[in-house]
Amino acid sequence: MKRDRRVKILATLGPSSSDQTTIEKLFKVGADVFRINMSHTDHALLKTLVKRIRAVEANVERPIGILADLQGPKLRVGTFENKSVVLKEGASFTLDDDTTPGTEERVRLPHPEILSALEPGHRLLLDDGKIKLVVTECDKARAVTRVEIGGKLSDRKGVSVPDTTIPVGALTEKDRKDLDAALDAEVDWIALSFIQRPEDLAEARKVTRGRAGILAKIEKPQAVERIDEIIELSDALMVARGDLGVEMPLEKVPGIQKHITRASRRAGKPVVIATQMLESMITSPVPTRAEVSDVATAVFEGADAIMLSAESAASDFPIEAVSTMNRIAEEVECDPNYANIMHSQRTEPEATGADAISAAARQIAETLKLAAIVCYTSSGATGLRAARERPTTPIIAPSPVVATARRLALVWGTHCVVSEDAKDEDEMVDKASRLAFQDGFARPGQRIIITAGVPFGTPGATNMLRIAFVGSDGLGGI
Repeated sequence: MKRDRRVKILATLGPSSSDQTTIEKLFKVGADVFRINMSHTDHALLKTLVKRIRAVEANVERPIGILADLQGPKLRVGTFENKSVVLKEGASFTLDDDTTPGTEERVRLPHPEILSALEPGHRLLLDDGKIKLVVTECDKARAVTRVEIGGKLSDRKGVSVPDTTIPVGALTEKDRKDLDAALDAEVDWIALSFIQRPEDLAEARKVTRGRAGILAKIEKPQAVERIDEIIELSDALMVARGDLGVEMPLEKVPGIQKHITRASRRAGKPVVIATQMLESMITSPVPTRAEVSDVATAVFEGADAIMLSAESAASDFPIEAVSTMNRIAEEVECDPNYANIMHSQRTEPEATGADAISAAARQIAETLKLAAIVCYTSSGATGLRAARERPTTPIIAPSPVVATARRLALVWGTHCVVSEDAKDEDEMVDKASRLAFQDGFARPGQRIIITAGVPFGTPGATNMLRIAFVGSDGLGGI
């Protein structure tokens, strides 16, 4: 199935979209990768969802990516005597390690790691930022705060600490168990939530050992401050704008989104834009004009993927949400400004043979108006390099490794195909021509450009370019 767009769509599965029939419909209207949110998924359901996605994959005969999104450390206040209190602006309110139910003067904060890291002047944002506290004095057992923005606070509401680096890793005990279960289920990507520093990626890397790609979710100011180091150590990134907008001023989020998108593209790492993209479609069959513009902006900026959360997981209109996002992306990519933006942001190739060949393939394909770029890729690195060029020419990425093809389903512009490696150059040309012809990218008489590594089957050895005609039988011509 050939997509008429380059940006990928990542759809979250949930109560509205967990049966196999709906999953297949979501794929057919545009979803390329499915997200399983481990905050709401036990291990039995995880296995069931993966099984259903793989069944759809077999039906449609296309590789489909699966992303398991780990919950990360959830910070919450304790409970209150009367289930809730009203905090008044200017009042004093204490968070402590006392296990007794809370009152209007205090509540338990069952996270000693936060209490020990807080300092006077640090902010605490409660209930998605609706309530704002500022620390006036603190020690390891309590933090006395001043209420700057008051309101109703009820049991177990979330806590954000934008000014505080918490001295714990990004993986909780639940996350470690979920990570093992996701790897056993053979998902393709693992998303790490609430990372603060590059070191937070290390533990997950030790566990995955290359069995899945590591996607770093950027949703804390501390991660933004060290974004270049995090990009270097991750396999992909996600701009998680919901939590980022809680912990940082809302007006800063668009600029951060643009900065991370461009930095990821320069590094050749996939970047996903997520959260509230078509939020109104949870209850409405059509989005707002502002939401359409938001999705379009992410596509114009060159993001690899755009994501739906509750819009596909818990919506009354999951199929319509994916279909709408697909139409918006197709329209943006037809706009004359789109190609100009992709060209203006293009990064110079690194001083490696593989990068030089990928850049040359793009330039030759565009100059000669070739039908497709076919890049044989075993590890996925060649596919990533081809995508970083953001060519106007379609990219076909054959791989003998099923896991590689599934992982590349997240990457901009890559039409992934599972195909055995060629034995020699003639077979390489025939396979590439057949794929371009069968999947609707090239007609007989058109030309394609092929990149590959010799000797064949050697990962990371891209060292050859070849232009070939597609013959009348779909095979390579002279």
